[in-house]
Amino acid sequence: MNTPNPPRHDADDILRSLGIPTRGAVYDLSSGWWRHMPSFEGYPRFEVITYNSPHNQRATGQFPFDKTAENEVQVGYVSEFVSGGLHTGTHIDALCHITCGENDEWHGGVSANDALGTFGAERGDASELAPVIGRGVLLDIPPVLGLEILPPGFAVGEEHLRAAAEAADVTIQDGDIVLVRTGQMKFWPDIRRIRKLSDGSGVALDGAQWLVAQGARYVGADTLSFEVRPSTVPGNEFPVHLFLLYENGIHIMEWVNCEGLAADGVSSFLFVGLPLTIRGGSGSPLRPIAVA
Repeated sequence: MNTPNPPRHDADDILRSLGIPTRGAVYDLSSGWWRHMPSFEGYPRFEVITYNSPHNQRATGQFPFDKTAENEVQVGYVSEFVSGGLHTGTHIDALCHITCGENDEWHGGVSANDALGTFGAERGDASELAPVIGRGVLLDIPPVLGLEILPPGFAVGEEHLRAAAEAADVTIQDGDIVLVRTGQMKFWPDIRRIRKLSDGSGVALDGAQWLVAQGARYVGADTLSFEVRPSTVPGNEFPVHLFLLYENGIHIMEWVNCEGLAADGVSSFLFVGLPLTIRGGSGSPLRPIAVA
């Protein structure tokens, strides 16, 4: 049974979160984006292609070189064509990203048969994503286990999240934006090395349930799919996505770069992330920052 979306932060919440930083240190939590960057297997490759250039404008007599007398200074411009999946690099999942059941429903009982058209979802899409602003909390898992990076297929459960919170002397509060670090992005963007050392490590279902019980409003991780892969729940390939997105309407952020925060021992901070409100999109690229 689906539950309503978590309430959006009100003005008082935002004002309180703006008072969190004490040093003014800004951490870029994004992956960066470039042509043929690593992405989820089976997704389209990210492409950046020059679409217009001064050379082409001169050669073909296009604007602004179509009228030489009116372009004495010979000004030109560069533009490009960009394509790729919306779940490439650091991104946030929209509610329509995950479906369940014979009617292919996403959160709120919306069936893809009714709300998914040729040009994307008509409800629960990225156009409905709100700015993500609030208190961020980092739960750094490898140090509590005496590791640099979690091993392949490691399931981050409640016990590990609790231990990380205790080690950082931080308590998750209602409305927090919780980031879970596995250490994978220490080797970003060497995807082959990441897959060899830590492929599939991520949050297990009991870990996700604990985060929600503590009041987490958004969750994210430095991994490709947030949750542990392969699934540890028989008969359910994506139990954590189903629990968070489908059942609770909690948005998931993936490939969030937590390395700077971890290196400086920052466990709580102001989090700001602005999704692109792409109509029809099942997610959005995201450039989040943390301010400590």
